[in-house]
Amino acid sequence: MKILIICTGNTCRSQMVEGFLRSLDADLLVYSAGTRAEKVVNPFAVKAMHEIGIDISKQQPKSVDLFLNDSFDYVITVCGGAKEVCPVFTGAVQKRMHIGFEDPADATGTDDEKMVVYRKVRDQIIEEFTNFYRRVKSER
Repeated sequence: MKILIICTGNTCRSQMVEGFLRSLDADLLVYSAGTRAEKVVNPFAVKAMHEIGIDISKQQPKSVDLFLNDSFDYVITVCGGAKEVCPVFTGAVQKRMHIGFEDPADATGTDDEKMVVYRKVRDQIIEEFTNFYRRVKSER
């Protein structure tokens, strides 16, 4: 199964989803991209995933434009901005979905206070994408 996860900057949510799904099933082909990809993966996202044993520190933000001609079983947006401007893919896309999460990069306060938000979003991602994975595996 080939999955593309899209958000705006491709620094937090989509990177966490990519890392989580890859850890869940090594046979999944999971990619993430941004509609306006930034330069580096957010260090708070890296730390939040590291806390549960998933290393996303080597992942890099990528532009969704790199994937427009590819075929996917699922293209999933994880933020409202990406949902609104999700491009048209010329490759075959079986299903498009939106599974939205708040942007942890908007968190304010001390580093500890910000980490509370990143952990909350990480845990929501784990719950939602575990349910997604179980659903699609049962359909196959």
